[in-house]
Amino acid sequence: MKKWFMSFLTMILVLSSLSIVLADNGNGKNKKFELGVEVLLNEQKHLIEGKRVGLITNPTGVDQELNSIVDLLHNDPDVELTALYGPEHGVRGSAQAGEYVEYYIDEKTGLPVYSLYGQTKKPTPEMLENVDVLLFDIQDVGTRFYTYIYTMAYAMEAAKENNIPFIVLDRPNPQGGAKVEGPVLDMKYSSFVGNYAIPLRHGMTVGELAKLFNEEFGIGADLTVVEMNGWKRNMYYDDTNLPFVMPSPNMPTLETALVYPGAALIEGTNVSEGRGTTKPFELIGAPFINADDLSAHLNSLKLPGVTFRAASFTPFFSKHSGKLSHGIQIHITNRNSFKPVETGLHIVKAIHDMYPEDFQFRAENSAGISFFDNLMGNGWVREAIEEGKSVEEISHKWQEELDQFNQTRKQYLLY
Repeated sequence: MKKWFMSFLTMILVLSSLSIVLADNGNGKNKKFELGVEVLLNEQKHLIEGKRVGLITNPTGVDQELNSIVDLLHNDPDVELTALYGPEHGVRGSAQAGEYVEYYIDEKTGLPVYSLYGQTKKPTPEMLENVDVLLFDIQDVGTRFYTYIYTMAYAMEAAKENNIPFIVLDRPNPQGGAKVEGPVLDMKYSSFVGNYAIPLRHGMTVGELAKLFNEEFGIGADLTVVEMNGWKRNMYYDDTNLPFVMPSPNMPTLETALVYPGAALIEGTNVSEGRGTTKPFELIGAPFINADDLSAHLNSLKLPGVTFRAASFTPFFSKHSGKLSHGIQIHITNRNSFKPVETGLHIVKAIHDMYPEDFQFRAENSAGISFFDNLMGNGWVREAIEEGKSVEEISHKWQEELDQFNQTRKQYLLY
C-alpha cells in the first residue's frame, strides 16, 4: 500500500511539473528568447556566408551576452566583414546629438567606418564598393523622431540602387508593440526627425518598420528581416531580461525611452528637456518656471499613469547650461495606462499658458516651420496651443488618421 501511494504521488508531481512547463511555454515566459543577431548566427548564417558584409550598427548592436556584433562578425571565419557604417552618435556611440562623425579607421578591427549622419545620410556607391550584402543592427526606441530608423531607410534606398540585398536584424521596441499614439506625420513637414507618415509612437520593431517603409513608401529593396524568437507585442524591454545598452548619449535608461515620445517635444521650445543632467527627458524646466506651481497644475490634471515632482536642476550643457532651472521630474506610475504623447503636450501647453511672456517655440525657418512642427509632424498642433485649444481637442483631431495608420500597420506586424 505504501509503495502504491508513493508511485501515485510521484505521478502527480510529474504531471504537475509538466503542466507548469506547458503553461509557461503557452504564455511565452519560458520560451527561449533570441535577438535577430543571434538567430542570424545560429540559424540563418547562410544569408552572409561567403559574402562581403557591410554593417550599420552602434553600441546597441550586441547579443544577450553583450558581445558586439562587430566583434562577432569580424572574428567569425565564415564571414568577411568589410565596412562599418555609423548613424547619429557613431558606431561606438561617442558623439553627442547633432555632432558630425567623419570617416575613420576603426582601431579595434582596422575596418573603414563611414558616417551616415551629417553631410552623408545615405551610403554612396563608393562606400558600398566592397560590399555584397548590407546588415542593419541598431536598437530603436519606438518614437518617430529618433533618427536611426531613417538611417535604415536611406541605407535601404542605397541598397536598392546598388543591387545589394539588405538584412535587418530585429530587436524589441522598448515601449512594447501594442500601443500606438500621436499624430501621423504630414509629409509637408518631413525631415530627418520624421521622414515618413507614421505616428509619434508607432508600436513597431525596426524590422516591421523596414517592411512598412519598403512597401508603403516605395523603396523596393531586396529586404530580409531576421525575426526575434520569443518576443511578444505586450513585452516592454525589461520583460526580455536584456541588459539596457544606451542607444544614444541622452537615452540612458528604459524610463527615458518611455517618456521620450512626449517629453522630447520640449526640444522644440526654449525650455530645457534635461539634456546636460543625469535625467534627460525626465527633467523639464527653465529659469523662469516656478516648480511648485507647474507640478501642482500638472498633478491637478490627474493624467493616467504619471505624477510630477517639483524639481530644480542646473544643466551641464545644452539649453540653460550653467543656469539654475526649475520645473518637474516625470515619474511614471503605471506604464500601461501612461500616454507619453498626450502627457508631453499637456506639459508644453501648461508652460505656454502659465508663462506667456517667457515661453517660446523654436524660431520658424524660411518656410514658416518651427523645429516643434518637425517633431510634431505638422504645423496645426502648435497653432492650436497658441489658440488656447485643449489637449483633448488636439488629440481628437489626429485620431482619424491614426486609425487609418493602424489598419495599414497590421499588414507588417511580425509578432
